[in-house]
Formats: sequence, structure tokens, C-alpha cells
Amino acid sequence: QVQLVESGGGLVQPGGSLRLSCAASGFTFSNVRMSWYRQTPGKERELVAAITSSGVVTTYADSVKERCTIFRDNAKNTVYLQMSSLKAEDTAVYYCNARLTFGSIWGQGTQVTVSS
Repeated sequence: QVQLVESGGGLVQPGGSLRLSCAASGFTFSNVRMSWYRQTPGKERELVAAITSSGVVTTYADSVKERCTIFRDNAKNTVYLQMSSLKAEDTAVYYCNARLTFGSIWGQGTQVTVSS
């Protein structure tokens, strides 16, 4: 079964930090491009960051550059999104994505809320 499971979201104060995790199973993780997206109600899902199978970062959204880092541990079949200096506008459901040969798959999402 192909599956992605996100975790690590929660409530954080402005200026705080979070690390999101995405655990993958059911495919050869080390061969797959991974990415993080986020979405708020009524808005289009947007790409936050993407990373190749070998760990080369290909994309950061302009809104998160200098504040977020995507990285992966192929031995653990896990991709991470480290976020710092968080702002209220970072509040969203964050989704993990895997680009497989037959199409993309998604996790269930994890909620990040930035509020004082």
C-alpha cells in the first residue's frame, strides 16, 4: 500500500518553530521526488518546497525562503520541513506529496496554526 503520513503540526506562537515529518511506505522512497504543499480553506493548494530523490532542493516558495528548510532521510523513508520565524500567514494544512511514475500521491495533512 502506497502511503504518506504527516505529523508534527500544532499551535505555535509567531516567531516560533516547527518541524513537520512525512513518513512514506509502499514504494521505493529513495527514488522519488518529494514535496510539501499547504492549503487554507477557499484557497488553492500551493507548493512550499520540493526535493529530489538525492536530496537536492529544487523549489522554495518565495513566502518561505530563508525561513524553511526541506530535507530527507532516505534510510528512514522520511521527508521533513523545518520551519522557523513563523508568521500568522503560515497557518494552513500542510500536505506531503510524492511524485511517482503513475502520478502523485498525498498524505492526509497536518494542521499548523500560528497564533499568539
